[in-house]
Amino acid sequence: MPTRTFTSGRIRQVEYDARQRYLEVRFDDQRIVAYRPVAQEIFERLCRAPNPVTYYEDRIAEECPSVTPNARAKDDGERAKGQLPQGLKDLFGN
Repeated sequence: MPTRTFTSGRIRQVEYDARQRYLEVRFDDQRIVAYRPVAQEIFERLCRAPNPVTYYEDRIAEECPSVTPNARAKDDGERAKGQLPQGLKDLFGN
């Protein structure tokens, strides 16, 4: 999946899966939101926007249907917080 990392603003990273038309947005507060369907052009414009947060708020958050983030995204967020993903918690009881 193409990924773009941002060093300023509230958005830290976006990932896009063109086959599934799936966009995942990670924020500086570790929150992850996902949208589907999202046209590839919207992802590309987000990556080129002078102010990605404003573009996100105006074109994605208001216009695209939100979905539950992929399990991989949830697991990455839990690892970033030092927690085990739910599947490992179930397996090891922690």
